[in-house]
Amino acid sequence: MQTLAFIGFGEAGQAFADSVAQPARVTGFDLKDRAAAMAGLGVEAAPDRGAALAGAGAVWCLVTADRAEAAARECAPHLPPGTLWFDGNSCSPGTKGRAAAVIGAAGGRYVDVAIMAPVHPLRAAVPLLVAGPHAAAAEAALLGLGMKPTLVGETVGQASTIKMLRSVMIKGIEALTAECLLAARTAGVEGKVLASLQKSDPGFDWVQRSAYNLERMAAHGIRRAAEMREVAKTLTELGLPDRMAAATALWQDQLGALGVPMEDEGLEARADALLAALRG
Repeated sequence: MQTLAFIGFGEAGQAFADSVAQPARVTGFDLKDRAAAMAGLGVEAAPDRGAALAGAGAVWCLVTADRAEAAARECAPHLPPGTLWFDGNSCSPGTKGRAAAVIGAAGGRYVDVAIMAPVHPLRAAVPLLVAGPHAAAAEAALLGLGMKPTLVGETVGQASTIKMLRSVMIKGIEALTAECLLAARTAGVEGKVLASLQKSDPGFDWVQRSAYNLERMAAHGIRRAAEMREVAKTLTELGLPDRMAAATALWQDQLGALGVPMEDEGLEARADALLAALRG
């Protein structure tokens, strides 16, 4: 691999570019102005998709979940034959299947990738699940970049299904945390509620994890909401109700849209900041 390209250069793209074993040339394209971030990480900022993909042996597609299929369609005409397309976006199996068809028709090799933990602090060492007919080639390429892939199947959608269904629980707990503890703080009973939770589940640090959950929603709620809408699609594709996933998306969107900085690490301060913003 002589050239690695990034389509989308937000948190994940920057974390990977700063930690993988870089090939001779690394390029990037983002709809937002990320030129300074790219330059700081030794990435060539491309003026358009065609320039970013020219000569690429592999591409990391790391846009938002609602843009993943569109990104595949927009990039397909510029994709060199045989290029590995690592779709690391948090999408439903159906969305990934449609993106795979587009990339495959253009001569690319589509790879369903699920990023299974926050990219910080692990960066290139974050666990990845890989699936699809080109999974073995993808595994070799990712290992060459110093990354940590695990093959989970030869069908596109197998990796994303695991990620989507895990998110029902992880993002759902975040949303429940916000509903429970913001209400408890408003009522002045958060200490007693937390003590009761801790007694019921002593192996879980409810104060620390609740503070973390509020920060995640405040900082990344909009992106998480897009993912949860894909989770809802996954459930629908499986013929099951999507009630919890759909409700989680609404909470994530609402708290993320507030734009509240979570500078204080304390649970009470974070809850108060979110409550003040909710009250307008």
